Amino acid sequence: MTRRIKKKPVEALDPLVDSVLGPHTPPIAVVEPGETIEVETWSALTKVTNPVTGPIRVEGAEPGDTLVVELLDIELPGQGTVAIFPGFGSLEGWLNLLEPKMKNCEINGGKIFYETDDGRTLKIEVDPFVGTIGVSPEFEAITSLSPGRHGGNMDCADVRPGNKLMLPVFRPGALFKLGDVHAVQGDGEICGVAVEVDAVVTLKFGLKKGWTIGWPRIESPDEIMTVGSARPLEDAARQAFREMV
Repeated sequence: MTRRIKKKPVEALDPLVDSVLGPHTPPIAVVEPGETIEVETWSALTKVTNPVTGPIRVEGAEPGDTLVVELLDIELPGQGTVAIFPGFGSLEGWLNLLEPKMKNCEINGGKIFYETDDGRTLKIEVDPFVGTIGVSPEFEAITSLSPGRHGGNMDCADVRPGNKLMLPVFRPGALFKLGDVHAVQGDGEICGVAVEVDAVVTLKFGLKKGWTIGWPRIESPDEIMTVGSARPLEDAARQAFREMV
């Protein structure tokens, strides 16, 4: 039977603990390389911003190793949430002209049902992935809203079932966290929010001992992908290019 790591009760969420990735919080669970677990996660739109479940300690993981996370399944609930907020997302100048809005969408039969303001119903195929996933940085605690070498809020739609995510290990045990699952997202999160959901993620851990990478890497059955995170966008692309070479 697969072990399930439960999320905190919503009233117990603390932004200084549950909205960061860092080395300062004791692990909530310990797993062995090769072990498969289920992890419950909260939506990014809950009591605290972008909460992540963990840290989960991976036995034997040491700095200089690479953590391999195989995504096996994502179980979605019956409802997701979309929103727009002034000053948030790549369209912030235009979105600032709109009123803040949050809307719930039914999820049923592999589809998302979005009710428009003029009474139409848009049906969108679910395509779930994990938005925020990573390990502890070496020293500092980094907000779960930020991506980096440790992973974090990459919002990369290729972190999906069927693929493997590789992360450099900076602290003993890796101190892994995840959350911010999306039922679907376009190529980029231009309004800052996707279809945000609670979820149960099934994953399997592996380790590459004594072999490290500079930035997160994703492997699908057909492709190898590298992830760079920086501003401006050109610097992020250069990081990903160098890591690929």
